[in-house]
Parts: sequence; C-alpha cells; structure tokens
Amino acid sequence: MEKPKKIVQAREISVSEFFEKNRHLLGYDNKIKALLMVVKEGCDNSLDATEEARILPDIYVKIEELEKERYKIVVRDNGPGISKKQIPKIFGKLLYGSKFHKLKQSRGQQGLGISVGVLYSQLTSGHATEIVSSTGDGKTHHYRLKIDVKRNEPKIEESAVDNGKEWHGVQVSFICEGLYREHKQSVLEYLKQTAISNPYANITFDSPTGRMEFRRGVEELPKEPKEIKPHLYGVEVGILSRMLHETKARTILTFLTSEFTRIGRLTGSEIIKKAGITYYNEKAGKEEPGFNISPRKVTDEQVANLIKAVKEVKLTRPPTDCLSPLGEDLIEKGLKKELNPEFVAAISRPPAVYRGWPFQIEVGIAYGGSIEGPKIMRLANRVPLLYQAGDCAITKSIQAIDWRRYGIESDKLPTAPVVIMIHMASVWVPFTSESKESIASYPIIIKEIKLALQECARKLSLYLSGMRKAQWQAERKSIFERYADETANAIHELTGKPADAIKENILKIVEKNIKKIELLEKREEALKNTEAQKPNGAAAEVKEETAEAGEEPPEEKAEASKKEVKENA
Repeated sequence: MEKPKKIVQAREISVSEFFEKNRHLLGYDNKIKALLMVVKEGCDNSLDATEEARILPDIYVKIEELEKERYKIVVRDNGPGISKKQIPKIFGKLLYGSKFHKLKQSRGQQGLGISVGVLYSQLTSGHATEIVSSTGDGKTHHYRLKIDVKRNEPKIEESAVDNGKEWHGVQVSFICEGLYREHKQSVLEYLKQTAISNPYANITFDSPTGRMEFRRGVEELPKEPKEIKPHLYGVEVGILSRMLHETKARTILTFLTSEFTRIGRLTGSEIIKKAGITYYNEKAGKEEPGFNISPRKVTDEQVANLIKAVKEVKLTRPPTDCLSPLGEDLIEKGLKKELNPEFVAAISRPPAVYRGWPFQIEVGIAYGGSIEGPKIMRLANRVPLLYQAGDCAITKSIQAIDWRRYGIESDKLPTAPVVIMIHMASVWVPFTSESKESIASYPIIIKEIKLALQECARKLSLYLSGMRKAQWQAERKSIFERYADETANAIHELTGKPADAIKENILKIVEKNIKKIELLEKREEALKNTEAQKPNGAAAEVKEETAEAGEEPPEEKAEASKKEVKENA
C-alpha cells in the first residue's frame, strides 16, 4: 500500500515579510545605494510635507560613521509635523500612505518609502528608529519603533511626550549598515541635484567629510497641485468593474459623471448608448438606453463594452492643474545657482496625457563655465533618479537626438561640457520598479522628451554659433594686427613718415573693414532667416524634427487644436 503524499502547507505572508527577503526590489541591493535610499526617502517626505503646508523647506541631513560600515542617519525638517496617532503607522507599516489614492503630483506614491528605511535599519543593525515630531501645539512626541514583520504592524519600544517647546517639524534617526562614498551616484550628488530641482529649499548636509550647504535661490514655492478624479481613457476593465461595485452613485449615468473627470451628461449618455446598455421599458414596450440602471447590476460583458465605447467617443483631455511644474524661470535659476554655467536655456512643454494621466516634460540645458564634462540629470516630480539610467525613457530619448546637428560633440550621448536636466511632472510617474529609479518608455513620453530637447538644443545651437562667429572675427582681427607693426615699419622706410601714425591708420582700416564684413554677414543671416519662413528653410527643419518625434507639424497642430475647441464648444 502506497504512503499518502505529504500535504503541502500554504500560509499567507505579509508585505513586510516579502520585502524583508526582497529588499533589492526597493533599491537596497548594496551598501552604498542603501545609504542613499534612506536619505532620499527621508528628504522626499520632508519636501512633500513642507510644500503641502506651503512652508519654504529647511532640511538638515547628517550622516555619522559609528563604526566600520555602520552609520547614523538623521533627517530633520521644518514641516507641519505628524500627529501622534499617525506616527506609528506612517513609519511602522508598509503600504500605508496618503498619496496612492490621490491623483495629484507628489514625490511619494506607494506608501513604501520611509517605512522600508525603518525595516532596513532594524534588519541590518537591530536598532529601532527614533522619531521626534511636533505639530506646533507645544507638545513634542518621541517614539522608538520597529516593524512587526509577520503582521506588518508597528512595534513601539518607547514613547514619550515633552511639553513647552514651541516648534513644528519631524526628525528621524536611523542606524544601519552602509558605505559612504562621494561619486556620481552618491548622497552628495543626490542632494546637489535636489537643490537644483528645488531651488526654494535650504539643505544643510553634515557628511563624514565635512559640512556643505545648499542655499535657496528663490523665495517662492511652485504652485500647489490640485487633486483630480481619474480619466476614463486610463481606466481598465478590472478597475472599472471594481469602481462600479464600490460607488455610492445610484445610476450608471451618475456614476460616469461623478467618478470621472471631464465627463458630462451628454458624453456619459453617448458612452452608455455605444456600449449597448439597455433595459426593457414595459410602458413603451421597447428597449431603451439604460441610463438609470444601478451600477451594481452592470454585467462583466457590459463593463467590457463600456471600455470599448470609451475609445470611440472623443473625450476632453484631463485638467492639468493637478501638476506643479518647476517652470522655465526656476529651472534656469536652479542650474545657475549650483553649476555657474556661461549659458542656460530651459523649456516647459505643454501638458500631455498617457493612459489618461496628465504629465508634463521640462528640459534645462547648461553649457560651459564651471561645467567640466557632460552630465545628465533625470528627475521625476523633482526627485533625482541616479540609478538604472540605461532602462530609462529619458536616456533613450537623449540617445535618439542627433546632437551634432546642434553643434554639440556627441557619441550617442553628448561629450561636450554640457548638463542636460530633464524633469517629468505627473500625477502618477510610470516607474519601471518599486525602487523608483527609471521611467517606463511609453511612446508619448519619449516623444514629448525629444521635442523638448530639440527645442532647447536649438537655443544652445544659436548661442554656440554666435560664440564661434565672435571667436573667428577676433582671430581674423588679430592676424591683421599682428602684421601692423611690420607693415608700418616697411612703409616708414619707404616714405619716411612716422611709423606710429602709419600703424594707427592701418588699425583704423582693419577695424573699418572688419565692421563691413560683419555687416555683410549679418545681411546674409537676415536673408537666411527670411528664407527660413518658407517651407524649405529652418521651418522645414522644425517640421522634420517634429515628424521624427511623432508630432504633427505646427500649422497642422494649430488646425487640429481649433477643430478640438469647436467640437468641445
């Protein structure tokens, strides 16, 4: 008789338990990067909190080496603070946060960031994380906590309250394994790029090698983004089915108009008709559109038909007040403040949409001055992305540009002393992994990045062209001046006239002729600019660039915009 086979015992695991074993998925795959991730998550939280409270950020970061490969990390801010009730859950529970369900631009998305720092700290050092917080009510709350990995719940080791100190903000202290290095993917580089992309922030960094300060360059915060509802173009069958069963709306028409942005009664009615959702009207004795059917009675087949119908109906684009771009002025000031270049240009593209979610691309280019070599700065919602550059839509877009066309030396990527800063602002950045290190290569995102890069590169090209012309004129003038002495002496010997007077006349003739040459070149340039207005001129170059990036030519785009406005009206 055969022995019965062993029954496999299955059990549920918590999200904390999963990420404890798979911390590399969140970016904690080596000691140098782990140190950066802890600092990054702390700073991101501080910047988000201060901006939401409309407070100019003052952030203090300290990294102290306690022993070999063991550090104490302190991040402190002047934000609004966290209430006593929320502190344990925010720091001691994974996938707990306020950003996941809100469709507006923010740094945090998943509710993993700072709590994973706590998990990494207890995993590598065994120490609890210390949190000090006050909302400005005269009470300062102190906590020492860990995460109960089996239950994904906070485990409070100590808690206390101090009275009398008037301040507001949060200070978090971690002790964890790490390795401090100063290179292109270090904590220092992250803070420098953060200072450029957040020029309204004061950042003080006490590192193992000394103190550094990144002073704010502007005294105003960017506009505050507003929360929006989801757009139907970005909703999939499963999500729509769940929303239909969870809604408080009594009819399917009310559901469409109240749960989604930019859906009016006319558009909602058209979608329901095209989806073929009907009911039998006994009084009329016929089938009629089911505008008043309960959302919970919609079948799976009808949900799929609704999604198909959405693709056939022209919907207005989602509103863009949920975005808070830096703007060209702040980009330029940030680059000038930290890099001291000789030339800066910035471009903010009009908002676009992917999967129903609005996003906006901004590009800044800095050239020369203190810049010694090429550098690419990738940013998402003002947060620097330092790893996985090869997988990122930003890197792929830069490689797709023919930089030589703009007078910039390159080998796939630029090799000239130029810094290219690319910022994507979105309600939901499509990161390729939970570690939030690179942006997914959606065609619409790559197209927008390329168009912004080309527009910014044209500005740099004009500057470089003018600089080369000025250099050539100076060289040409120096050649004539170099031989002025010899020519004057030769004429002096032949005529007996004073050599100094002859030299002075020669230099006047040189200056006069140089000016004539410059005027002729300017006239030729003006003629070229006139030709550029024709289809075969520079306008054709722009048309060619937009075609490469997959965008309509400017005049066709303008006609399409007029048509869209008329239809919406």
